[in-house]
Amino acid sequence: MPVPTAPDGPAPCPSGPGPSGPGPDGAESIGSDLISPESISAVTLAVADMARSVAFYEALGFQRLYGGAHERFTSYAVGTGYLNLTTESAPAGWWGRLILYVPDVDVFHASAVAAGLQPLFAPRDAPWGERYFHLRDPDGHELSFARPLGR
Repeated sequence: MPVPTAPDGPAPCPSGPGPSGPGPDGAESIGSDLISPESISAVTLAVADMARSVAFYEALGFQRLYGGAHERFTSYAVGTGYLNLTTESAPAGWWGRLILYVPDVDVFHASAVAAGLQPLFAPRDAPWGERYFHLRDPDGHELSFARPLGR
């Protein structure tokens, strides 16, 4: 995979220390060994009524890739990412999950642990072809950090 180039030369290595000094908003940033997420892969929303939700999103022109009105999980293509809908049981108040792609799931997990964060489980391979782990932000939002297998 080619290294992305910034207008003034190669971008820093994504797994190296983060930038230090003032950021664009003037706030001081602190260097970090934590690699940054590359992109949003998907947002998964918990829905109460799949048929109603499928009708809503398809009325807006979303193109269904998987699932449907009578399924527990439905996925739509949105640009290079996905909008997923699920009726699967979850804890009360669960809104869904934000799925972020990272360059290396195991390195990102180790960095999160080293930073004192507590992932919900160690990285694992999923049957849908991604390696991933989850953690919750301070407000309880579930974040999934993933990478397609074989990349």
